[in-house]
Amino acid sequence: MRLKDRYRFIRQNIKKNRARTFMTILATAMGCAFLIVLASVGYGLQQSVVKETLEDQVVTEVQVYGKESAEGYDSITVADIDKLEKLDHVKAVTRRTQLRQMPIYTLDEYKSEAMAVSAHYPSEIASGLELSDGRLPEKANEVVVGYHFSDTLVIDSEDVVYDEETGYPEEEFRYKGELIGQTILMTVKQDEEGNVTEEIPLTVVGIIEKPGREWMQDRDVYISQEVFKQIETFTGTAGGGIVYDSEEIETGHLQVFDQVNVYADNLEEVQGIVDTLNEEKYATYSVVSEMKQINTLFTIAKAGLILVGTIALIIASIGIYNTMTMAVTERAPDIGIMKAIGANPKTIKQIFLLESTYIGIIGAIIGTIVAYATSVVVNIGLPMILEIAFEEEMPEGLQFSSIPLSLVLIAVAICLIVTILSGMRPAKRATQIDVLKAMRREI
Repeated sequence: MRLKDRYRFIRQNIKKNRARTFMTILATAMGCAFLIVLASVGYGLQQSVVKETLEDQVVTEVQVYGKESAEGYDSITVADIDKLEKLDHVKAVTRRTQLRQMPIYTLDEYKSEAMAVSAHYPSEIASGLELSDGRLPEKANEVVVGYHFSDTLVIDSEDVVYDEETGYPEEEFRYKGELIGQTILMTVKQDEEGNVTEEIPLTVVGIIEKPGREWMQDRDVYISQEVFKQIETFTGTAGGGIVYDSEEIETGHLQVFDQVNVYADNLEEVQGIVDTLNEEKYATYSVVSEMKQINTLFTIAKAGLILVGTIALIIASIGIYNTMTMAVTERAPDIGIMKAIGANPKTIKQIFLLESTYIGIIGAIIGTIVAYATSVVVNIGLPMILEIAFEEEMPEGLQFSSIPLSLVLIAVAICLIVTILSGMRPAKRATQIDVLKAMRREI
């Protein structure tokens, strides 16, 4: 029997029992759709978490916190910076040191308290630092400020009113002029009471680009290393910290860095750099390492969800088994005729396996279409329902369901395997039917 004749035979038999076949296909489609939609939650949440993590961090960045020693972890020094810059595939090594006190900045009648950070601008430029306005410093007393620094400049008055939500002063009390080109006076203290102070004029030449996330705030003032050392000389302490009564002034100290970031040439080299630094006993963190952990957790979750969804298909397979068993019983005379004219038992078995496969394919196609439609509804409707129920706005870009091609292929493969296995027993039974009994419709 030709393959074309087998398919024609299958279609004719299916048309005789449309209602039963339809219900079987429907059950298969529901099981397949349930599997895809359930697993798509894992894929969707994984994409949301990965996307948010990548937006918050630079993918080629490796943060270095310190180096392991017998006493614990030592801070990163100039010698460490030289070693890091010599590593293969390292594009830049940025280093920042935070001043150990909160200076006061004055611009006309406006004042602000903000952290001062010493930055190495050549490495910052190499790492991709961008400005929203102005230029980078070229002289020792030139500075760039964080995007939100101007919001902290307020009139020096006790009548200033602060916004309860943002923590910033009300608009009418903030500085509204142009910052670029203005000279601000930075006042640092030597002692706790502020009896001894020093004023350093700084010219604002640039404003750093706004942080990528709405909740992130950058109010710092980025001073040169020369100004930082000037403050250290004035206070006599490492990092320009304030001298307390119980603290003796230090006559010398080793330069260390609070924030050191290594930038790779490309994403593929990040893991290699992390492995090298770990071998050198450096404490590191990179988004690549976090992605590996996140992906591992979500892989386990997705596997569990696919397993649960497979149970629905197994339940649907009971209906397929019942349909195929009934088909064998009803078509006993046809089977008897085929065997009487010399049909190979293998051919008879293939006919029934093809029929169960046909049910599986149609069910998988319908189930996939339903799953995609359900995914769209879930992504649009579920955030609205949650916002109404909990009266809390959902994060922007949050995706509850995502159906990649790989998930569809997995679901279709599982669906076909289950349907074929369900039809194997009835197909085998069809080959064992006695010809004479079949012709007399006695099975």
